Amino acid sequence: MNTPTTPALPETMDFLLSRRSRPAKMLRAPAPDAATLTRLLTAAARVPDHGKLEPWRFIIIEPAALARLSALITARGEALGMAPEAIEKAAQSFRDSPLVVAVVASPKPSDKIPDFEQLLSAGAVCLSLVNAALAQGFGACWLTGWPAFDRPFLSEGLDLAAQEQIAGFVHIGSCTITPPERPRPDIAALITRISA
Repeated sequence: MNTPTTPALPETMDFLLSRRSRPAKMLRAPAPDAATLTRLLTAAARVPDHGKLEPWRFIIIEPAALARLSALITARGEALGMAPEAIEKAAQSFRDSPLVVAVVASPKPSDKIPDFEQLLSAGAVCLSLVNAALAQGFGACWLTGWPAFDRPFLSEGLDLAAQEQIAGFVHIGSCTITPPERPRPDIAALITRISA
């Protein structure tokens, strides 16, 4: 057995082996207060970031803005000729959420760090934010949905620059219900070993 070079954190490992996102429809107020949210975002920002580019940023979307964005989603979905149920599902996820943090992938010019790697760093921020919220006792989930890829919604609703995109909408709130466990991957079936 290999001897670890840093102290083991069994409680952290237990958390990671049992973590479970909470569906957005289960989240209710209260959401984290400003100080707690700053702590969660600080934890979320501790991700691999080669070149120290910080190729991401946060947009904190509070209830009044969520209502405005929900209405914009409805208008955009109708303009795109989408099915009413697809429009309503996306609009409702914003309308009913107590708090959403948009993690914006905002790549920086670099000769060494490709945009793809910067995007992966933004994705790591999304997962870290979900895990930080769960560890703090809140419910959280990472969603995208069609509005995350609709440029008029992104520019009009969130004022994203042309080179920016949404890595994820992280919904955070209180949740008193633990959802049932879902099937997990068969790790052995996903492993290839190269030993020589």
